[in-house]
Amino acid sequence: MKVLVTGGFGQVGSTVAGMLLARGDEVLSIDNFATGRRDNLVEHPLLTAVEGSIVDPDLVARCFEEFKPEMVVHTAASYKDPDDWYTDSMVNAAGTANIAKACRDHKVRRLVYFQTALCYGTNPQQSPITLDHPINPVNSSYAISKTAGEHYVQFSGVEWVTFRLANVIGERNVSGPLPIFYSRLSEGKKCFVTEARRDFCYAGDLAKVVVRALDGVGSGTYHFSSGHDVAIKELYDAVVRAMKLNDYPVPEVRPLGPDDAASILLDPSRLFADFGDVSFTPLDEIARVSVERWANEGVVGGYTHLKEARGEIRENNK
Repeated sequence: MKVLVTGGFGQVGSTVAGMLLARGDEVLSIDNFATGRRDNLVEHPLLTAVEGSIVDPDLVARCFEEFKPEMVVHTAASYKDPDDWYTDSMVNAAGTANIAKACRDHKVRRLVYFQTALCYGTNPQQSPITLDHPINPVNSSYAISKTAGEHYVQFSGVEWVTFRLANVIGERNVSGPLPIFYSRLSEGKKCFVTEARRDFCYAGDLAKVVVRALDGVGSGTYHFSSGHDVAIKELYDAVVRAMKLNDYPVPEVRPLGPDDAASILLDPSRLFADFGDVSFTPLDEIARVSVERWANEGVVGGYTHLKEARGEIRENNK
């Protein structure tokens, strides 16, 4: 099939694109490389890479008209700077509107979208969160704009699948604690952890489910989650083990900040019912493959939505 992937050089987009190319599908990627890594995909005769932004309606229209995709995987998103409301709204809301409308106008068979679990707020009413939980994204510009994007997808009239995500991580991760822990530990710097708990899921496991969705499995909204959360410190310890450090660098334990959630755990019942046996890679294996790549090719990013961590990163980068 012919699949257009937005954000095709990002963590999820490039992983999905790689799987599609490996089985003989044609892929067109649109990516502005704000957070995507160019080395996430290598040149391939079935890959067309377009550098540009989904905010540009003319570019989007041209890609759809020339490539004529049957399916669209929309992973492109703005999340780099939580204080950049303008870019968030332009990319996540207006950009998604451009993609959704192009899917409608060009009769795309299926559109796959990705939503943040923060759409439920940082103080959800239940744990695990079920799909009928009230939407309350007024906790970040990212959550607000991603939720607006989800509404445009649903408004398009195109057959759609939305995956509301647990914390998706892996060797192509440029945000959150995994690359931050590796980067700081590799430089001999001290790390801190909070008492927060998260459901860390491997990007490769998500990509396998996405490919199945492109093949016609499922419809509507799903939680991509293992259904189990772990303490942030467990991820930290997995990174330390993967780096094979001689001495254990004890992390500082800090209380939750006002912009952090103690736990956002999603109920994956519908995912398991429709997709069957979904695999989840162990945390130690995720840390191992991530450390292996970054040791050889370098780590980039380290973006975070947490104000305390952002301030510390900025201070250390001066």
